[in-house]
Amino acid sequence: MTELDALAPSPDGVWAHENVVVRYLHGLEFDAARTGSTVQVTHGMTSAEIGERLVPIVTAEARHVGLSQREFELVLVGIVRTTVAGPIEAWATYYRNSLDELIRGAAEFAPVHERAESLILGSVLDMGSCFGFFPLRLAQKGHSVTATDVSAGTMRLLATIAPHLGITLDTVVCDAAHVPVVDNSVDTVTALHLLEHVDAETGPRIVEEALRIARSRVVVAVPFETETTACHGHIRSFDGQALAELGRSTGLQFETSEHHGGWLVIDKTSTPQFA
Repeated sequence: MTELDALAPSPDGVWAHENVVVRYLHGLEFDAARTGSTVQVTHGMTSAEIGERLVPIVTAEARHVGLSQREFELVLVGIVRTTVAGPIEAWATYYRNSLDELIRGAAEFAPVHERAESLILGSVLDMGSCFGFFPLRLAQKGHSVTATDVSAGTMRLLATIAPHLGITLDTVVCDAAHVPVVDNSVDTVTALHLLEHVDAETGPRIVEEALRIARSRVVVAVPFETETTACHGHIRSFDGQALAELGRSTGLQFETSEHHGGWLVIDKTSTPQFA
């Protein structure tokens, strides 16, 4: 599978990649249909409507049409690219809207970011950053932040758009189980809704890598699902017991809790630094 270039040139109002075609038609509601192997999407969204609020909309349609994770990603990219002319302005609009929705609590994922931010100590390395909204949020607040993801295209997009938002951060393309930084590089390592994307053997290796990198704390968040959300690439479900077992396996001080999903916070100091 070729790496997706979300910044590649395309005609205004039409975006096509692999088997997904997205068209902008003024005044139309979002609609997706599958014809053979092709997914056809039409929409009439405005620039104010593209942001994190797209995720539940596309997710609902994904379940209806049966979108794979790759098709879900392509549809989302296509909507952004066909709503605003020009790749830089389109993505800058998407990022601005998303950050605003997340910070003011208007996005479904906002409570996760708010809780995670409250647990941060000092400098941060974020694993599995995807679009990088959480690293951007922290960098905007003055933290030294490194965003990491296995997708080179996503990290390239983040590195390109961040300066247009007036935000400075570092990006690294890597597997979360093998991050090319030295031991004790940052104060806090975060893995927000990452472990549900990997199998039961890889998850503990990612936590072990996070502990190698963190000087003080590792923060893990996962969704609690009765059924994995395939279009988001989830292959494993978690509950409180699974998180507690993961914490115990480290031999370190940890706490688990529930807040819009499950949380595992591991402190490398002998005394927990939060209630």
